[in-house]
Amino acid sequence: MDLAYIPSPSTGVIHLGPIPLRGYAFCIILGVFVAVWLGNKRWIARGGTAGTVADIAVWAVPFGLVGGRLYHVITDYQLYFSEGEDWVDAFKIWEGGLGIWGAIAFGAVGAWIGCRRRGIPLPAYADAIAPGIALAQAIGRWGNWFNQELYGKPTDLPWALKITESANREAGLYHPTFLYESLWCVGVALLVIWADRRFKLGHGRAFALYVAAYCAGRVWTEYLRVDEAHHILGLRLNVWTAIVVFLLAVVYLVVSARVRPGREETVEPRSRKAVDTEGETDDSEDAAKAEDAAKTGADEDAGADAEDADPAGTGSGNAGTEAENAGSGNGAGSAAKG
Repeated sequence: MDLAYIPSPSTGVIHLGPIPLRGYAFCIILGVFVAVWLGNKRWIARGGTAGTVADIAVWAVPFGLVGGRLYHVITDYQLYFSEGEDWVDAFKIWEGGLGIWGAIAFGAVGAWIGCRRRGIPLPAYADAIAPGIALAQAIGRWGNWFNQELYGKPTDLPWALKITESANREAGLYHPTFLYESLWCVGVALLVIWADRRFKLGHGRAFALYVAAYCAGRVWTEYLRVDEAHHILGLRLNVWTAIVVFLLAVVYLVVSARVRPGREETVEPRSRKAVDTEGETDDSEDAAKAEDAAKTGADEDAGADAEDADPAGTGSGNAGTEAENAGSGNGAGSAAKG
């Protein structure tokens, strides 16, 4: 008797009236929203403007979905193009099947287009959204739980995942690799956020750290999986992909740190222009205040000079009065003599 395990949902679809809400699609959409939200906060903190991350995501997300689906269909072509299979199923993305490698590669192309249209350096944008992408993956993995897919080897651990029987799977208790990878991605997001604050990563190095850390975890979670996959030299294709991408990310980290140390001072021309405009406005206001102060000081000095001039005029009047008095005295004297 199994005392503890993680149950799987009886269905991957919840009907809201006539509208079917698929758990896999819901997790993907929720992950995108979280990635954009966190990316926007980080972009603003780097000096960018609000809304830029979402505007570029309009390009990156569709490209990423197409790329993720293409990678899955190409690497698992037998599921759609073998005898007895329906090739139309290759377009049913809501039933699961997105390869993160294709999603990131094509998503980067979409992001590059969006960044180019706004005059923004792609590496700076990638650094801002890197932790958000990791969290989006953590949320998206729960879509595999709804579909009862991508589980690991049989196990009797207390956190084993219970899988129900169907045409494509055998009932039993298995390693919940979706949960392992979800928790690993949360750790990757926290690692990138910490490292970015501690070392001021720039020029795409925060994104490279995310890629390297994710690949390190993907190797061991992929090794546990038992779903059908192509093998090369005894290892699953995705294990080789993770190893190669990990090495590339590490090389980029080392070379980039030597060639372009530090972090970008300006990440968005629009925000820089706004800062300059505000600075010019402040300078104009300061100049106007200085001019007013100068005029006020001149008026005060003129008033002081006028006050100083009045006593002098009073003195002249007194002198005239004394002269008149002196003249009168002389006249009186002359009259007395005569």
